[in-house]
Amino acid sequence: MAHVVSKSEMRHVSVEELRQMASDCRESIWAQAQAIGREPKIYLHWTAGHYGQFWDDYHVQIDEDGEIYVYGELDEILSHTWRRNTGAIGVTLLCGYQANTSDLGPEPPTAAQIEGMARAIEALADGLWLTICKEFVATHGECADNETNDWCHEDYGPRTTCERWDLEYLQTDESPAFNPWAEDGSRGGDVLRGKANWYHNQRG
Repeated sequence: MAHVVSKSEMRHVSVEELRQMASDCRESIWAQAQAIGREPKIYLHWTAGHYGQFWDDYHVQIDEDGEIYVYGELDEILSHTWRRNTGAIGVTLLCGYQANTSDLGPEPPTAAQIEGMARAIEALADGLWLTICKEFVATHGECADNETNDWCHEDYGPRTTCERWDLEYLQTDESPAFNPWAEDGSRGGDVLRGKANWYHNQRG
């Protein structure tokens, strides 16, 4: 069960520090994943909690202002994504309190958080030698419905039971509304991967 942790238990890091942390843990994370017949993954979440409220089940946590924090070590196995935690990094936005599929509530993802998550994705994927695509970088909603070219459990995402639908939409101009069947790039995961690839391309 997830528990709230204090900010003092978190490590505030820059994008480049996060990139180095991922690089330092690359061999360990790949070994974990390959031991169960997988490749490493990066799973994207929101906490459904408050801005500034940190948790012990996500490695990388992005606050309202877009600042990046790390809990523990990136190769620790934390309980962020059901049946998918080994060899995987959980990245979350600290937001989503009272969110539902028609309104993301009083604490939706901020523009700074969205950009912070995109930068974190780019740094982690670079450090782990992963391509930024749905197979390796997916929202909890996407992987809950097994959209990631693997099959780890029965579907429980936004296309089925909607038990988990983290980041299915961002309530922004790019991703305005809940539509898990959209193919126009407006799903939250598509927007976040697109932004992360943009940051990747800017680095050359």
